[in-house]
Amino acid sequence: MEIKRGRPRNVETQKSILSASYELLLENGFAAVTVEKIADRAKVSKATIYKWWPNKAAVVMDGFLSAASARLPVPDTGSALNDILIHATNVTRFLTSREGTIITELLGEGQFDSGLAEAYRARYFQPRRLEARQLLEKGVHRGELKKNLDIGVCIDLIYGPIFYRLLVTGETLDDAYVQQLVMNAFEGIRSRPVI
Repeated sequence: MEIKRGRPRNVETQKSILSASYELLLENGFAAVTVEKIADRAKVSKATIYKWWPNKAAVVMDGFLSAASARLPVPDTGSALNDILIHATNVTRFLTSREGTIITELLGEGQFDSGLAEAYRARYFQPRRLEARQLLEKGVHRGELKKNLDIGVCIDLIYGPIFYRLLVTGETLDDAYVQQLVMNAFEGIRSRPVI
């Protein structure tokens, strides 16, 4: 029998901490956010924050994701093409929004802060990859996509160019680009009828 240690999180206190961390992130950027400032704004002790999160990066990422999660619902239209198109479009719209620009800031800060890099990989990018994986796997099971599809490569093929434009080239990221990207990718991964 597993013994749980400590008291469970108080939901209202947790919401207050996450909200405070998100507000500070939007106002000042990641570098200026401190656990002390989060505790002060949330009206809790630093010990409460450290009891629930290992470091500043973890609480800031959870605050960010708590605020952002409603903007990234996972579609289920019954079509892999439509689901991926909606998902990739929603991710792109989010990344180019005011809140989404925080991701680029966090990516930059993560180059110097391994705790932050681990937090955004685990809490933001891996869940998005898992969502895309599940959408593509459904397409394989329904026979829409090739049976021997390398799902990881497909995710990189579809979503990699979005991040390339966002972080490297700075070229336009809009719905038209995402649609062209997804349609071209699906030309290569769709199952073909036997002739």
